[in-house]
Amino acid sequence: MDNFSSQLLSTLLALAFVGLLAWVSLAMLKRLQQGRLLPGSRPDADELRFVRALPVGAKERVVVMQYRGEEWVLGVTGGGISLLSREPLRATSSDEVAHPVSPRA
Repeated sequence: MDNFSSQLLSTLLALAFVGLLAWVSLAMLKRLQQGRLLPGSRPDADELRFVRALPVGAKERVVVMQYRGEEWVLGVTGGGISLLSREPLRATSSDEVAHPVSPRA
C-alpha cells in the first residue's frame, strides 16, 4: 500500500507540473501574439488597427483601419478590397475625447 501511495503522489505532482507548464506556455503565447511579450513593451507604431466596419450589403462593407499615422477607408466585397480613402490621422484633443460630439437626428 505504501508503494501505491508514493506512486499516486508522484503522478499527481507530475500532473500538476505539466498543467502549470501548459498554463505558463499559453499565457506567454497569448502575450506574444498580442505583441507585448516583455512587460512594459508597447505595440509597434506600424501596427494595423481596426477601427470599425459598416455593412452596406449582404457581402459588402466599408471598413475603417489605421496604419502608420493614416486612416484608411476600405470597400470590402466578396470579390476584393478597394481603397476608398486615405487621410492623415487628425490629432484629438483631450476635450474632444472627454466630450464627443454626437450627430443630431
